Amino acid sequence: MTAPTGEAAPTETAPAPRPRPARRALDDLGLVVTAEDVERIAAGEPGWLADDRRAAFEAFRALPGEPNRLYTPYIDLRPAALGETAVVTDRAATGEATPQPDADAVVEIAEGRLASFSLSDAARAAGVTVRCLHDDLEAAREILTRDGCLPEQDRFAQMTRAAWSQGILIDVPAGVQLEHPIVVRWALGEADRALLSRTLIRLGEDAHASVVEELMPSDAAATAARQAFFAGTTEVTLGARATLRVAGVQELPPNLVVFQHRTAAIGDGAELHWALAQLGSRLVRSRIDNRLDGDNSSVEQVEIVFGGADQLFDLTSYTTHVGRDTTGNLLSKGALLDRSRSYMKGLITIERSAIGTDSYLGEFGMNLSKAARAVAIPSLEIDQPDCRRAAHSSSVGPIDETQLFYLESRGIPPDEARKFIVLGFLEPVVARVPLADVQDRLRALLEAKWASGTMDTAAAA
Repeated sequence: MTAPTGEAAPTETAPAPRPRPARRALDDLGLVVTAEDVERIAAGEPGWLADDRRAAFEAFRALPGEPNRLYTPYIDLRPAALGETAVVTDRAATGEATPQPDADAVVEIAEGRLASFSLSDAARAAGVTVRCLHDDLEAAREILTRDGCLPEQDRFAQMTRAAWSQGILIDVPAGVQLEHPIVVRWALGEADRALLSRTLIRLGEDAHASVVEELMPSDAAATAARQAFFAGTTEVTLGARATLRVAGVQELPPNLVVFQHRTAAIGDGAELHWALAQLGSRLVRSRIDNRLDGDNSSVEQVEIVFGGADQLFDLTSYTTHVGRDTTGNLLSKGALLDRSRSYMKGLITIERSAIGTDSYLGEFGMNLSKAARAVAIPSLEIDQPDCRRAAHSSSVGPIDETQLFYLESRGIPPDEARKFIVLGFLEPVVARVPLADVQDRLRALLEAKWASGTMDTAAAA
């Protein structure tokens, strides 16, 4: 409509933008850890451990939330609501449990209050020890106080080092070959509790073992109205020619905020295999540090994410090659439904001493909804040109249309075809879990996640 001569034309007012909460960086976690908390936990401990806690707390206070500036734009802690959460400072009691026929040891901890363990006769006779750290701190002193036992520039690794109240030591002597896995089971979810823990795994020369880590909802999780926090480490030390397989299944309830740190020091000719599945919790921040110190050492790492609803997964992997002729093969995959988010970040560092390195890093995301988002940031830092291989690759996108067409052309309905493609995409981790019943449960969890999620067929097709 044209305004009459001499009159100003009416203007349309644009609608006011909807206010959005400001992004929250890692420095704004909301969980308060105080020097008084650290002193309460350290009460009655040896002086060397109390001093280690205090040094870690000072580092925690001084460090930034994310030391790598490349990664700072990719985290948002708005989902974390930990203002009412208190750090657990008491310690669990220790009791015996009934041995399982398919496991050489079982450790169960419910909300940090109860730790029970069983050890098979064969493992006990071989000298294997599985115990709470506070039962024999001197046995773990070398690991707990070693430089670099946890990432020195990671603020939250130092927070865990300062304020852990529960811990496990798994010690497999030289030459011992365990036939069955060691199972470590955490049950969590009680509101307003912040539990920090450390798990130490040490294998002597020529030893072989498998460890299954299970994180699952506790009985209290079903009625929890507010959030809880869990920070856990898995710290691996492998002697020469030792072999360790670690499988982790995280299926925690949606009120959990989870920070995980996994570190490994790998000796001459030793082999480490990680197979990790991230399925549960509201927000996950995971960091893995592999250090191949020994010549001819190797690491294989496979990690999957299956996100739904509004879950957020922030995964970072650092692998450092130091010894000669070392091998690294690292693969991360994420399948995302609904409004979930995943950030897969990785750095391979090849030091000048690492002649003959063969290292690969792959990060792949599958968006199953228009609202889902995956980010992949692989990178290399090479200071030794004499390498067998140094490579990385990444991709993010919907389901491959050619795969979908192939299955549909064989008479498989479209929904079933999509399900086969997604679960097959994640199967490499399932197949590496060293316990058959855990494999079966993980497959059932993935099926249930698929069934409960919302998939945008336009984004997936």
